[in-house]
Amino acid sequence: MSHLTCGFIGLGLIGGSIARALKENVPHTKIIAYDINREALSLARKEAVTDVVADAIDSRFSECNYIFLCAPVKRNDGNLAAVKKIMKKDCLLTDAGSVKTGIHQAVHETGLDECFIGGHPMAGSERVGFLNSKASLLENAYYILTPTSSVSAGKLEAYRELVTAMRAIPLVLDYRKHDYVTAAISHLPHVIAASLVNLVRESDSEDGIMKMVAAGGFKDITRIASSQAGMWQQICLTNGKNISSLLSDYIDKLTVFREFIDNKTEAELYSQFENARVYRDSFINASSGPIKRSFAISVEIADKSGALAHIVTLLAENGLSIKNIGITHNRESDDGVLKVEFYDENALKKAVTVLNASAYAVHVRS
Repeated sequence: MSHLTCGFIGLGLIGGSIARALKENVPHTKIIAYDINREALSLARKEAVTDVVADAIDSRFSECNYIFLCAPVKRNDGNLAAVKKIMKKDCLLTDAGSVKTGIHQAVHETGLDECFIGGHPMAGSERVGFLNSKASLLENAYYILTPTSSVSAGKLEAYRELVTAMRAIPLVLDYRKHDYVTAAISHLPHVIAASLVNLVRESDSEDGIMKMVAAGGFKDITRIASSQAGMWQQICLTNGKNISSLLSDYIDKLTVFREFIDNKTEAELYSQFENARVYRDSFINASSGPIKRSFAISVEIADKSGALAHIVTLLAENGLSIKNIGITHNRESDDGVLKVEFYDENALKKAVTVLNASAYAVHVRS
């Protein structure tokens, strides 16, 4: 994969992270980029992430071995006609969107089936834009590839190798299956989280007692409700059929659960919670996936002056950067009252070791 030339149309969080991963892990990669955000392009050039900055989708992209469509979904579809005019014959065209049916249909209509493999790096961040991009965002994350039926096996294998070189984990799926899977494990959870938060918002008393006492459990299962509203609006519009179907199934499950509660059906209630517990505990404890893992711990601290400062100082002395920190004023469990969140798994593991050595009781939140 030496002397590879990759073009990026759109250089936000995901496009920027892919470009950085290529620069860091694939020697002699040349990056050509276009984005309507001129500041992002300037920063990318300054940081040597891009070699060529384009002010349009033009002939500068004609030398590319790969062209990544990383603009918002609607713009990706619209950019296909311009890309078709300038891409060379053996160039592989791909995208980075979280919904694949629309782009596959647009590719087919444009006559680009033989050179297209959809791509979805299942990674993300609550922060957006090239400024927050980083190569490590892709590390150990599943990177789903959705080839068309007419793209060659050679192109698919080459793309798999490229994804592996970026330290991601390639997984080949039919684009229709991809959209159903992501609807279940990414899109539907965001709908549920938003609905649950809105339920509490609308049910709360005037003095906001629910909001005031909302603690660890509620905050954990609704964390993703803090995501960008515009992005999730568009995902619901582009993958609505799958989301609606799964939402109907989920409503049926809730209805059955309600019947077990109303009828005080002890055995069934226990079974529902136990089956969920066993299946949830079987999940791989990794950061890969569309809903990013939170690298957080809970720590028991004494209710006295200086207790919080001691922990912060201890972590800082060991070179650990804190992403977020907060105190839970009411205890739902014995996990602790101080929640500390880190940027990655290595920092989390080191923090546990450091705090345990100082006799702190630490619980890893998974």
